[in-house]
Amino acid sequence: AWTSLSAQNLKITGKVIDEQKVPLPGATVQILGTTNGTVTDLDGNFVLANVNAKDTIEISFVGYIPQKFAVGSQTFFSVQLQPKAEALEEVVVIGYGQVKKSDATGSVTAVSTHNMEIGALTSPEELLAGKAAGVVITSNSGAPGSGGTIRIRGGSSLRASNDPLIIVDGVPLDNSGIAGMANPLTFINPNDIETFTVLKDASATAIYGSRASNGVIIITTKKGKKNQFSASYNAKLSYGQPTKYLDVYNGDEFRALVQNRVDKEGLASIALTRLGDANTDWQKEIYRNSISQDHNASVSGAVKNFPYRVSLGYTDENGLLKYSEMKRTTASVNLTPSFLDNKLQFELNGKVMSTFNNFSNQGAIGSALVFDPTQPITNGNTRYGGYTAWTELSSNDPLNGPPTNIAPHNPVALLEYTDNTSKVQRYIGNAKVVYEMPFVEGLKTTLNVGYDYYHSKGHNYTDTLASWSQREPERNVLDYTQTGKNSLLDFYTNYTKKLKSIRSNIDIMGGYSWQHYYKEGENANRPWTMTNGEYLNADTVAYKNEYYLVSFFGRLNYSFADKYFFTATIRDDGSSRFSKENRWGVFPSFALSWKINNENFMSNLDFLNNLKLRLGYGVTGQQDISGNYYPYIATYTISTQGAYYQFGDKFYPTLRPNAYDLNIKWEETVTQNVGIDFGLWNDRISGSFDIYKRTTNDLLNETPVPAGTNFSNYLVTNVGSLENNGYELNLVARPVSKENMSWEIGFTLTHNTNKITKLTLIDDPDYLGYLTGTISGALDNKVQINAIGHPANTFYLFQQAYNADGMPIEGLYVAPDGTASRAVSANDKNRTFFGTPDPTYLLGVNSRFTYHNFDFSFNGRLSLGNYVYNNNASSKAIYQNVYNQAGFLSNILTDVEKTEFSKAQYLSSFYLENASYFRMDNITLGYNFRKFVSDKITGRVSLSVQNAFVITKYSGLD
Repeated sequence: AWTSLSAQNLKITGKVIDEQKVPLPGATVQILGTTNGTVTDLDGNFVLANVNAKDTIEISFVGYIPQKFAVGSQTFFSVQLQPKAEALEEVVVIGYGQVKKSDATGSVTAVSTHNMEIGALTSPEELLAGKAAGVVITSNSGAPGSGGTIRIRGGSSLRASNDPLIIVDGVPLDNSGIAGMANPLTFINPNDIETFTVLKDASATAIYGSRASNGVIIITTKKGKKNQFSASYNAKLSYGQPTKYLDVYNGDEFRALVQNRVDKEGLASIALTRLGDANTDWQKEIYRNSISQDHNASVSGAVKNFPYRVSLGYTDENGLLKYSEMKRTTASVNLTPSFLDNKLQFELNGKVMSTFNNFSNQGAIGSALVFDPTQPITNGNTRYGGYTAWTELSSNDPLNGPPTNIAPHNPVALLEYTDNTSKVQRYIGNAKVVYEMPFVEGLKTTLNVGYDYYHSKGHNYTDTLASWSQREPERNVLDYTQTGKNSLLDFYTNYTKKLKSIRSNIDIMGGYSWQHYYKEGENANRPWTMTNGEYLNADTVAYKNEYYLVSFFGRLNYSFADKYFFTATIRDDGSSRFSKENRWGVFPSFALSWKINNENFMSNLDFLNNLKLRLGYGVTGQQDISGNYYPYIATYTISTQGAYYQFGDKFYPTLRPNAYDLNIKWEETVTQNVGIDFGLWNDRISGSFDIYKRTTNDLLNETPVPAGTNFSNYLVTNVGSLENNGYELNLVARPVSKENMSWEIGFTLTHNTNKITKLTLIDDPDYLGYLTGTISGALDNKVQINAIGHPANTFYLFQQAYNADGMPIEGLYVAPDGTASRAVSANDKNRTFFGTPDPTYLLGVNSRFTYHNFDFSFNGRLSLGNYVYNNNASSKAIYQNVYNQAGFLSNILTDVEKTEFSKAQYLSSFYLENASYFRMDNITLGYNFRKFVSDKITGRVSLSVQNAFVITKYSGLD
């Protein structure tokens, strides 16, 4: 409609529809260069006033190609937006291929790093934290380069690995770890990662069979693109500081405490003579504020049909513990050339990492809590380099006398006299060739070969001046080396066919996989004393381990009318960890999905653009038996020094037989999954909801066997079962989507519970289970149990009794029947089952807001129902520790005032704390220079706070 009106103050109207002529509610109508704009209503209509005839309007919607119009004299606009190509064809990576996200039948979550604020992160798994439902990531340490424990839908094993299979650009990684490297995933620079894909249910993971019982994480790195040259440089400077110290007594308070114990509690008065005059805060002496830096440069583009991407990174991360440091250099090359009109495609990936680690001496952390605060850092001695050390009470020279080996050691000296470093090099590469057969349309073959090589060398040296160096001199020089060589060959064929006459699509895939994992190394203990250039009494243990995996696999994808989808997979796996009789395992899976929104009876629901129901069932296996490469073979371990057998005046090493089970076999996990995917108002709100049940059969457990029937009285064998039940919710909302302003909110919810249902071959009502969770401060005390009818790793403690004032009564506990009784021993069966360290609920929230060139984002997590046993309090908050009859004093935690315990009560439920928390992982404010120096150069500056704050009632350290 055209109407001649004044050029000023026009009112325009219009209607916006999508590619299927369905109204688009919430589309943005904006006058370019101004803040004047509006959005369409539920019927796709809009009205916009105060428009100039010379104005240009832009109509946009998330996932669609924007359109611009000159107003002129036009007063009504009928606009049909077309989806962006990437939105139409958005794909997710699955095992040995990819699938359109809308056609996926399994529980698959894809997390893109596009617009993700990486911040001061050095380990790639941190990018996933809180962003994928069902994935729990727990940091193992705050040390530089340390990693995290990853669990997908809970653990499925008790005696085998619970780590997911991680695949980087088609190469499955060995998760057994690398000597001298805290986290083997640090070889991947987070800046090089394009996407994470998490395969969670068995219909998605079963294609990996024996490797997939704990889920699969596929990491895809960035690659070059044709006609898109790009060069970038990123630099990050970070500053870190300790945010909390454990509360211990300062020098004055400790002197008063000792005096009080002497006056009122009968402590030997000699304790007063061992006090010093200083006020030393040992925690502050071992920690520091740290400055770290990270640099990354990359170039990507294409030379004709030869896309490439090259990146180089350097990280220097300094820890809060003095001297702790990780220096890492990474390089990555990705080449993706194609020939013969793209019928022959290559994908060449190479990654190189070189890392220097200084682990410092983490023993200083515990020592800083207990070393006497009245003692100075140095006291003028000559024997120990001046650093204060506890000497024997009977010595005539208290400064330079023989050391008291059972006493705490000077925390500062622990740092200064320790040289604990390693160097690790790792090289991972693979070459994938895809060839579309010219004689059969839709037929293509893929060959993928990969190689993972690493070599590490490290040492942990103790200076001879150290007071503790005389206790075990043969351990003053620890050297180790390790080399790993892991090989991969995958060969598979795909056939796809569109059957238009019956409105069907089929995709058939079949293949073969061969993997070899090899590791060798040497650990050596030597004293400093040398004769003729050789260390005396060298105690060297060398090892060589390997295992093979051979697999045949296949998958069928079938769809009808773009409504009904069916997937079936099967994998036949062989592992060298098992005998010939048990070597092979068959792992099938089936999945169905139904695009309900494509049904005719849903056509009138304009607000609903996606509604898909998914059903899945599958079996996966587990062969990674806690690093045991030969569980079915009789093997022997050579004895170490101190366990040699004497013949005459000479000592000889012996061979110790190890337990083995000739009939050991796979653990198998059966997963059932029901899920629904949804999208509202053209994905202004989108998400998924899944309910699942996972049952592990033939669960490995350590069970007692009759004496003489094996090399040990206990044997790890297939005897049990374990169940995991839960649900997951993923939500993404886009409340604002305009040209110069957008807002996206993400939310995840995870609920998981597990229960052990069987632990023995024959039901035995007297078999309670087996203890686990060893704690420090006492010999072989364990605070957890794996028992039938209870979750894995349940805390198993005595129920503390309290007086009328709410104070715990030392040594008095409440029996399970409610009566008060005194604990007799750690094996007393009057213990009570408590909570577990695993959260019952885990919620993740992330948000990104942009306005013109500014952006603000945050990412946080809420964990509920997880418990922690406070071992620091149980071992370091007791009055008995203040003075030892050997003549030394020890500081204690002020937590002792909460209990007034004189002696250790390690198995008291008092020390079990609810450790639910909310953690703000990252807060970032950034500004983008869309034109920096020239039109071809852009820039960005941002300020991020990593690990911004934690809200928790847990009294210990994070």
